[in-house]
Amino acid sequence: MELDKIHHVAIICSDYEKSKKFYTKTLGLKVISEIYREERRSYKLDLSVGSHYQIELFSFPDVPARPSYPEAAGLRHLAFTVKNLSSYVDYLETLGVEVEPIRIDPLTQKQFTFFSDPDGLPIELYEE
Repeated sequence: MELDKIHHVAIICSDYEKSKKFYTKTLGLKVISEIYREERRSYKLDLSVGSHYQIELFSFPDVPARPSYPEAAGLRHLAFTVKNLSSYVDYLETLGVEVEPIRIDPLTQKQFTFFSDPDGLPIELYEE
């Protein structure tokens, strides 16, 4: 038995509209579906990442803040690949997103950098 691939990554946000705008407008992820679950007072937004993966963006009332940046136990960060890192960083910066300086992975010699979503979740961009 073996796992085939990651199906989705679930993210809980504190401000649904702000996070929805960030993931759809800033990062350009496409909406697969969006539902409001009355019994949970919660939105669930499914977003496509390329043609194989998806992010589930959830809202819940009164969510606790993230414990620390980024070294708390649990998910450390979310990473996306891009074809041209410098161009994508320029694009994000024109939208007012603060992006860390580009670094080189010492093992692969590939470029990478980090920025954060509206709730401070670290997001990595890794050049293919």
